[in-house]
Amino acid sequence: MWLFAMFDLPTDSDKAKKAYVRFRKLLLGHGFTMLQYSVYARHCASEDSTAAIRDSIRGQLPADGQVRLLAVTDRQFSRMEVYCGTKREETEDPPAQIMLF
Repeated sequence: MWLFAMFDLPTDSDKAKKAYVRFRKLLLGHGFTMLQYSVYARHCASEDSTAAIRDSIRGQLPADGQVRLLAVTDRQFSRMEVYCGTKREETEDPPAQIMLF
């Protein structure tokens, strides 16, 4: 599964900018990568791990602004169309699965 975090946070004061930076660092600390400005995504191994990350983020939401969390399957994610200008690019591959013996 892929978990998306999309947000629109105010940056009109020093306090708001600090909240924005804190939230962005929270996402990066949870392994999210920036796809576009204010759109971050992270691959999760299961729905349980997705739920745990969602709970952690919910507990640290900024006081102002809007945050959206969206989970999609690997199949849905792979069907996304990505364009840079008029040129189509491939979507990101999920990380390789680690095998333990």
